[in-house]
Amino acid sequence: MSKRKGLFFVITGATFWGIGGTVSKKLFEQYAIDVNWLVTTRLLIAGLLLLTVQLIGKDRSQVFGVWKNKKTAIPLIIFGLVGMLAVQYTYMAAIQHGNAAVATLLQYLAPVFIILYLVLSKQSVLTKRDILTASLALAGCFFLLTNGSFSKLSVPTVSIVWGILSGLAAAFYTLYAVPLLKKFNSLVIVGWAMVIGGFALSFIHAPWQMEFKSLPLEAYLYLIFVILFGTMLAFWFYIESLQGLSPKESSLLGSLEPLSAVLTTVFWLKDLFGLFQWIGTACIIGVVFILALNKDSSAMTSQES
Repeated sequence: MSKRKGLFFVITGATFWGIGGTVSKKLFEQYAIDVNWLVTTRLLIAGLLLLTVQLIGKDRSQVFGVWKNKKTAIPLIIFGLVGMLAVQYTYMAAIQHGNAAVATLLQYLAPVFIILYLVLSKQSVLTKRDILTASLALAGCFFLLTNGSFSKLSVPTVSIVWGILSGLAAAFYTLYAVPLLKKFNSLVIVGWAMVIGGFALSFIHAPWQMEFKSLPLEAYLYLIFVILFGTMLAFWFYIESLQGLSPKESSLLGSLEPLSAVLTTVFWLKDLFGLFQWIGTACIIGVVFILALNKDSSAMTSQES
């Protein structure tokens, strides 16, 4: 895959993630949809849809072929539980014990964890560009989510712990997917990971245990959007971007998620957009430009994987 396609996939996926988050917020607040139910349901349905797309395609044998060899089956289960499920659960736990701003900020420590891992494992060297892009991404997320107010970062220690674990899980999710993608289509890897994660979460909140009896058509449309765009396409596009970008580039460009979430909150939910949030926007756009202008992605991808 060319770097241009990789950029398209990660930018589109991150944007869908952010918009899906805003739509989910509306479902939680306006229609009292349970968080655990939504996470479980969207993972299971989105995962099954991705596998169905692969079955309809040319290489349908991959869907079940991934389970025929324990050298791929075991890593896939690990990816589904320690990657997909862990990213979802730790992030939601950080929000539950604190707030969304801190949870998202700590999750976006993932690029820092990835860069540190690659440097310490001697798969990459620390460059000025790494320091600049990681700093811009973190600063951009901070300004976007807090509008420069440190008071919004005052949360219990347990929330911080869950948030850091969320960042580690996101880093693992990004790095661990690369070897699997060399053997199987991203539809298969992401699809099964979602099914595995959703199945595990079913023991916390079964998808058939719905606490709502009826919803207006608008709410069902929001649910469909969250499942199709905010989950299915978002995760698939992000993983697919690793075919053309290095893990640290994809994770850094994931900072577009809070940008799209804030923008949709401003223009759709009519929240105000502050001065520091514009500064945060400029920081994240700066990350996009720096990575888009870099020409060494393909070499870095092969080196890091």
